Amino acid sequence: MINLTREEIRARVAALGPWFHNMEIDGVPTAPDHFLGDYPRTKWKSFADAIPQDLTGRTVLDIGCNGGFYSIEMKRRGAERVLGIDFDEGYLAQARFAAEASGLEIEFRQMSVYDVASLGERFDVVLFMGVLYHLRHPLLALDLVGEHVVGGLMVFQSMQRGSARAAQVPEDVPFWTTALFDDADYPKLHFVENRYAGDPTNWWIPNAACVEAMLRSAGFSIVERPEREVYVCRKTGPAAGEGAVHPARGWGRATGGNSQTGSDA
Repeated sequence: MINLTREEIRARVAALGPWFHNMEIDGVPTAPDHFLGDYPRTKWKSFADAIPQDLTGRTVLDIGCNGGFYSIEMKRRGAERVLGIDFDEGYLAQARFAAEASGLEIEFRQMSVYDVASLGERFDVVLFMGVLYHLRHPLLALDLVGEHVVGGLMVFQSMQRGSARAAQVPEDVPFWTTALFDDADYPKLHFVENRYAGDPTNWWIPNAACVEAMLRSAGFSIVERPEREVYVCRKTGPAAGEGAVHPARGWGRATGGNSQTGSDA
C-alpha cells in the first residue's frame, strides 16, 4: 500500500485522468462527473449477488479491466489471484494506482483479448464486460476466451440497442424466406462505420437476441441474467462450426489498436 495524503491522491487522480471508472480512493472520487452517474458502481450493484461473495482460493481474469473497478471488487471478495488485462496503457496505469492505493495486490498486464491463449491457464471467474462492441472481430474473441481461459463462470456484458426480446429462431429456414430478417427480435449486430457516442472504437452494437445467440454459438450456456445487459455463463460445449480460426499464439506481445481489449464496463 502506498501512503499518500488526500491532496497527493487527488493530484495523482487528476494526472492519470480522464477516468471512465468512478471509484473512491481514500475519499477521492476519480470520475465524479461521469455522464452515467456513479458508474460502474450502479451497474455493479445490479448483478453483484450473481457472483460468489467468497472467492477465497479462486482465480479471476478481468478482460478489458479499464480503471480496475471490477478487479478490485474481486480481490475484496478474497480471490487468491486477480489478473486484469487491457490494451490501453492509460487505463492500466489508473488500475495499478487504484489497486496500490487500496492496498490490494492485483496484477495488470497490457494484452489483446485475441492473445489470451498465451496466458496458458484457465480462471475460475472470467469477467468479459464492456468489451465486445469495441472489437473488430467480436465472435472470434468470444471463441478464444471460451477456448482458452474460461474455467468456471464467465460474467459477460455488452451495450445493447434495439429489441430487448429474443425471437425463437428455427434451426433452418428456406432460402426464399426473408421476412424473418425484418423481425426486430431476430438476432441483429449493428455495424458502426464511423462513430457512436463520439467513440471511434464502438464497432458493433447487438440487440439482446444477438448477444444470447453469440454466447450459445461460442459454446456457452446462460446460467443467469441478473441485469438487462449482464449474463452469467458457463462453457458447456465447443464453439459452433470450426470455432476460433485465430492461431493460439505462444507469445505475450499484444497487437492491434486500442479497441483490442479496451473496456467501457
